[in-house]
Amino acid sequence: MGKVTGFLEIDRQELKYQPASDRVRHFKEFTLPLSRPEVERQAARCMDCGIPFCQTDTGCPVDNQIPDWNDLVYAGDWKRASENLHSTNNFPEFTGRICPAPCEEACVLNIENTPVAIKAIEQAIADRAWEEGWIKPQPPQAMTGKTVGIVGAGSAGMAAAQQLARVGHEVHVYERYQRAGGLLTYGIPDFKMEKGGVERRVAQMEAEGVVFHFGADVDAERLRALVEKHDAMLLTTGAERPRDPGLPGAELEGVHYAMPFLVQQNRRVARETFPDTPIVAAGKHVVVIGGGDTASDCIGTSIRQGALAVTQMDIRPMPPIRENKDLVWPYWPTKFRTSSSQAEGADREFAAATLEIVGKKGRATHVRCARVDAARKPLPGTEFDIRADLVLFAIGFAGPREETYVTAYEFERDRRTNIFANTEDYRTSVPKVYAAGDVRRGQSLVVWAIREGRQAARAIDLDLMGETTLPR
Repeated sequence: MGKVTGFLEIDRQELKYQPASDRVRHFKEFTLPLSRPEVERQAARCMDCGIPFCQTDTGCPVDNQIPDWNDLVYAGDWKRASENLHSTNNFPEFTGRICPAPCEEACVLNIENTPVAIKAIEQAIADRAWEEGWIKPQPPQAMTGKTVGIVGAGSAGMAAAQQLARVGHEVHVYERYQRAGGLLTYGIPDFKMEKGGVERRVAQMEAEGVVFHFGADVDAERLRALVEKHDAMLLTTGAERPRDPGLPGAELEGVHYAMPFLVQQNRRVARETFPDTPIVAAGKHVVVIGGGDTASDCIGTSIRQGALAVTQMDIRPMPPIRENKDLVWPYWPTKFRTSSSQAEGADREFAAATLEIVGKKGRATHVRCARVDAARKPLPGTEFDIRADLVLFAIGFAGPREETYVTAYEFERDRRTNIFANTEDYRTSVPKVYAAGDVRRGQSLVVWAIREGRQAARAIDLDLMGETTLPR
């Protein structure tokens, strides 16, 4: 906790942004950080709540000891706060930027709609730790003689690799892209998280002994060879297969899934080349179908590229401005939220189903829609068209990519086509092979990927050595 009466004396302070008219002109981060005294005052608001729901699975999948590092920040002991934060989270500068902060929804002060500014405090701790040089490589004191291969350098793979390297295993990470980070690098726009932080962590991990193999697209044949080569293999390749909208006209020119659009822009910012036909929103009327974070990322990217208009289609009804705390707290509530990208000028259509993509001469021109009833069924007579030169599907992911090792190898799959493994030992049906993150649990949050990577690392270390000092 922080100051005993802090929550009574100090108001919650939200992070501020650059004005929309300024931030849409670039792809850099635009959040204006709080000063250190302001962060300490916000940490002082952490109350003696009895049960800190913020750090349970309800609030924080990695079990951050939030009241503890809030108290340390309030006391001005930022270095110990950083040590505490890193004891449960390998990459707090990532989660402090892009996690939706279920911890704040679970905060006891959120019963009064004034939760502690946990996310801002977490980011401030991590950023200061880097500025002060407190974060250093932690190479092992001795090697175990065991080797572990990890396929996929996203959040789960990186977390697992760092944990395993620190206890002395020789760790090799195989990544099909040219840089590490997975969706952190290639999916999440730079205006939400610049990629220097990922590169900084890669350098730290390499100094700890992790070997990265980039441009390594692992098919079934290569996976078999890697399983023979290593004492254990961990699969952390994510859930990249987009949901099929099943809409007439989806084959028209100008209709795309969200991820190719976002990946291309991140590669432009990084000055990477790519062979694909460019997908750009400049000078176009853009319709984004979907109501989640990926849809919001498409909106912000389209506006920065110079779209003439952006409309977001959401089949769900407009949610309430405030949730009923008696019914949902401390769980994540459904309520009306406006992301920074939506606030930059998107039109939002709720309770609207997309019926088809209408085109002319093989190219999309409109999206045909209709209002829906409570069962999300289109209501006859409510049809309307929205002009669309570019249509982006952001309706989620159905599981891991099928055209990979996944179908060519003998893995047991769950009913959602993910690779089956439990959360006790993370073993797949194939000996020596483990799975964690989105490839195991399906589309989820970065914080869940970090948790699973850490837990899988512990399971692997236990299996290889018969004992482990790694935390769950």
